[in-house]
Amino acid sequence: MKRRQFIRTSAAVSIAPVFTTSIWALAPDNKYRKDIGIQLYTLRNPIKEDLQGTIKAVAQAGYKQVEPYGFPNPQAVEMIKQAKDNGMAVNSSHFNWESVTNPDKKGVMPFSEVLDKAKEAGLQHLVIPYIHKHNRKNLDDYKRLAERCNQGAIEAKKAGIQLAYHNHAFEYEPKDGGKSGYQIFIEEFEPEMKFEVDVFWVKVGGVDPVKQIKALTGRVTQLHLKDLRKGVSLPSYGGVKPEDFKELGEGIIHMESVIVAADEAGVAHCHVEQDHSPDPMASVKTSMNYLKGL
Repeated sequence: MKRRQFIRTSAAVSIAPVFTTSIWALAPDNKYRKDIGIQLYTLRNPIKEDLQGTIKAVAQAGYKQVEPYGFPNPQAVEMIKQAKDNGMAVNSSHFNWESVTNPDKKGVMPFSEVLDKAKEAGLQHLVIPYIHKHNRKNLDDYKRLAERCNQGAIEAKKAGIQLAYHNHAFEYEPKDGGKSGYQIFIEEFEPEMKFEVDVFWVKVGGVDPVKQIKALTGRVTQLHLKDLRKGVSLPSYGGVKPEDFKELGEGIIHMESVIVAADEAGVAHCHVEQDHSPDPMASVKTSMNYLKGL
């Protein structure tokens, strides 16, 4: 047994009274490990240089599905094609979110058209990846966003597609009366509207990812898995440094506990992501090795 695997296994045993299924989470047949995805934003720079070769390398690294970004732009459509040509599934994509959050903005594609293209591409999930600063100044802004997300989710459901919201850390910043925007989303989202939880940004926002996932049981469709460098001052609502993003197993987030919580909360898919890396392909391979227990 390699040293890293021994350390992780020993740690799992040591916390067994709290996380009784941690050993199960290390199993090679764990459903998230078997079908692990990658959010392709991680590889945005290599994709610009060689989309076809990068997607092929992702498949060779052992990833079983991809989550594109920017759908339905031509690059995202090509990502989907190349992924399928390389034997990977494409269940979800981040998309041009203003079709939901700012539908009246000039030049924004109607959400109905986005849904038509998503159905053509065989997508089951669409994810709102971000919200602009001018859309989230106060809690009333978050309430308006929640209403628009709910409307979009109901429309998406009719098309057979699940709409979800991907968090960063800024949603956790206390606003009026100490309440955060994310609390508004939790309170205001209708059952049709779900969450894609990014465990890194939850941690940066000062919240324990496992507790957050458990609190949203039945409402989280997907997770983003990325690790956080030890020593970062938390919470940090305004963001972090590029070097604070780490490969799985190289930071402070206990991924085994996250994987257990994902199963218990009914999460459908998990995707590795690393927003910044000096060598993105090496990073996604390192995270895959962690998931394989190497």
